[in-house]
Amino acid sequence: MYAPGLLEGVVRRAPKALLHDHLDGGLRPATILDLAREIGYGKLPASDAADLASWFVDSAGSGSLVRYLETFAHTVAVMQTRDALVRVAAECAEDLAADGVVYAEVRFAPELHAERGLALTEVVEAVLEGFRIGEARASDAGHPIRVRALLTAMRTAARSREIAELTVRYRDEGVVGFDIAGAEEGYPPSRHLDAFEYLRGESCHITIHAGEAFGLPSIREAVAFCGCERLGHGVRIVDDIAVDDRGVAHLGRLARYVRDLRIPLELCPSSNVQTGAAKSIADHPIGLLSRLRFRVTVNTDNRLMSGTSMTREMMLLAEAFGWGLAQVEWVTINALKSSFLPFDERLALIDQVVKPGYAALAAELVTGFS
Repeated sequence: MYAPGLLEGVVRRAPKALLHDHLDGGLRPATILDLAREIGYGKLPASDAADLASWFVDSAGSGSLVRYLETFAHTVAVMQTRDALVRVAAECAEDLAADGVVYAEVRFAPELHAERGLALTEVVEAVLEGFRIGEARASDAGHPIRVRALLTAMRTAARSREIAELTVRYRDEGVVGFDIAGAEEGYPPSRHLDAFEYLRGESCHITIHAGEAFGLPSIREAVAFCGCERLGHGVRIVDDIAVDDRGVAHLGRLARYVRDLRIPLELCPSSNVQTGAAKSIADHPIGLLSRLRFRVTVNTDNRLMSGTSMTREMMLLAEAFGWGLAQVEWVTINALKSSFLPFDERLALIDQVVKPGYAALAAELVTGFS
């Protein structure tokens, strides 16, 4: 049962914040079909939008890494032109806004979208233009949202310094930070120290995919050597926490350090289950980490591959852990506190949008049950 009063319609209207969402993991299935036809891409596994959506979710949740990675081969393939990138980014902003998201940081890897000749600068500018268009459409529809970009370098490649320089170049035009992603095992973040040192010298924000597949060594390097301000996923920090027979948690040195420094965890419950970082939503470490007051945030990761939304993620957690509206507000404020927006903008969103929004919804629920 969902927590009393935590109805899906209420959660959908609740103002939410999202820090970990991949642009190439959130396309509309109908858009994939349209873009594939435009460029003559004939490798899609289905020709109907509903069937294609099901294929993505089934493949991503199959337990096969090969099939999971294949899903991105299709989305990236249709995101190789300026017009395609503008469209996908605009629709991303609209879809998130319609789900009640008021602030989002959406990440993408510019190097993956240059296969047909686009320069990296053209990729970034197209996505930023799309976000602005989507923001305007969402506002006109009565769902205002701010979308900012995170530029991702692939940890398996050697272009991280180049992507870092792009991050600094566009940081006053909608790019708020830098990320690295890709296979963790065998590709530690310390391989990209040159990029991280450059970014720190430029006072630029950093988040790092760490602690999803590989565990504590990845987290330790991201924190100790690379200057990350947030952990992308970070779910495996639970490996440094032991719970005794009395239910008392004992934190190892790294877990204590992450909690003490309030390093945010960009947890993605459905995706973490798909990739094997958690056995199920009910077993997801977010329950324990929330109880221990880590800086927990809730995210979608890849909305298409997980068949999910921020509303769905919150409802799954409500069902699994008995969360109510107060917990949804708590993780939302955590996300905004942890965002890479300037401090005054973060504070304004919390005080002028989030807190009044949840107060109104709480009052509405009280009235409805009285």
